Amino acid sequence: MFYRRKIILSLLQLCNGSIEKTKLQKLLFLYSQRKQKPEYEFVPYKYGCYSFSAGADLVTMIKKEYLSESEKGYTKVDLKDYLSMLKSRDRVLLTETIERYGNMENENLVRHTYINFPYYAINSTIAERILNDEYYNRVLNSIPKENKKSVFTIGYEGISLEKYFNKLLKNNIKLLVDVRKNPLSMKYGFSKTLLKRFCESLGIKYIHIPEVGINSNQRQALEKQEDYDILFESYKNTTLKETSTQQQEIISLLNEYNRIALTCFESNICQCHRLPLAESLKSIEPDLVVEHI
Repeated sequence: MFYRRKIILSLLQLCNGSIEKTKLQKLLFLYSQRKQKPEYEFVPYKYGCYSFSAGADLVTMIKKEYLSESEKGYTKVDLKDYLSMLKSRDRVLLTETIERYGNMENENLVRHTYINFPYYAINSTIAERILNDEYYNRVLNSIPKENKKSVFTIGYEGISLEKYFNKLLKNNIKLLVDVRKNPLSMKYGFSKTLLKRFCESLGIKYIHIPEVGINSNQRQALEKQEDYDILFESYKNTTLKETSTQQQEIISLLNEYNRIALTCFESNICQCHRLPLAESLKSIEPDLVVEHI
């Protein structure tokens, strides 16, 4: 079993075996904030801090009958003592977190996270109701406001789904343009259907433009930067010359949404076709601002 799932099972164990859904996310978040390298990261969602990855793990643990689910919450079915399986420091941090916050009423716990971590409340549908004016204004002031027309590029290699989305949100990106030829991924959340759903749940539009992508079989034998450079020269002389319509579509989308991001897999921009694509867009619009995040 993945260690991170033992954290969730231990959390339920400390909560006498059952917990409401929103409360689980909040307690897991407060525990994670105390760690330098947490098992789960979070995004600002409709009820505040939320981990898509934790949500996926909960679904898996229900299927494997470690947990059961009701409309309101989760119950630990597996009787194993998972708390004893944690690293000693994690056991202490988790226990302290539950002792400090575990008995708080749901709304008070939500309010606590909003007050102390206002960024995570920027997409909340209830923040205005449960916060006074002072704290609600802190949430409003945490909303990213930079609006200079820009094209960003972002790869998801080596980062969590939540860190990826926080990069988009903190740069106030309004539209994600998926430029992969084949928008499938072994990494949770990055295949087209889920990526689109998660984007739109966070207020980010999603569009897939496969024509500007590169076939995966062309990438199989790439080992050194020189190999990538050769591939991208070919890409410039073929795909980029054949997709002027799609590139103009991206420019039109930029004019509509003002801040857009081109996305693919590679973290190293020099090893991804989104760099020559962005350069081609800049040749169409010379004043275009391009930033790699």
